[in-house]
Amino acid sequence: MSFSCNWRARRCWHIPAFLGRWFTAGFFGIGGGFFIVLRLMLANSTPLQYALGSSLAAITALGLTTDGSNALSGFINWQITSLLVAGGILGTLSGIVIGKKLGAREALLERGFAALVIAIGAYIAIVAT
Repeated sequence: MSFSCNWRARRCWHIPAFLGRWFTAGFFGIGGGFFIVLRLMLANSTPLQYALGSSLAAITALGLTTDGSNALSGFINWQITSLLVAGGILGTLSGIVIGKKLGAREALLERGFAALVIAIGAYIAIVAT
């Protein structure tokens, strides 16, 4: 079995893009999930819904690993954690309802995601100074 790659035909651009995506996600932690979405969309024209789903899967895996380590070390305040989990469940249920309504309006979903990324970037820039 051999592996060949035709760079001129752009058939292998996804390989370094995915490697960069994984590095970025690992380096930035949970926040790297936003970069995963952008990399997936740029690397192989992944539709936004699939890119968001892939990002959430990566964020979940990273979060479970980190949380498991912290739980085993005794660094978790379970009262606060239960409130966060309850908020996450409510957010998920709300997101399902909103997602079904926005699913048919892909352009609006893309603009909303872009606005969210810009707002987070602006917030980080303001807080960092």
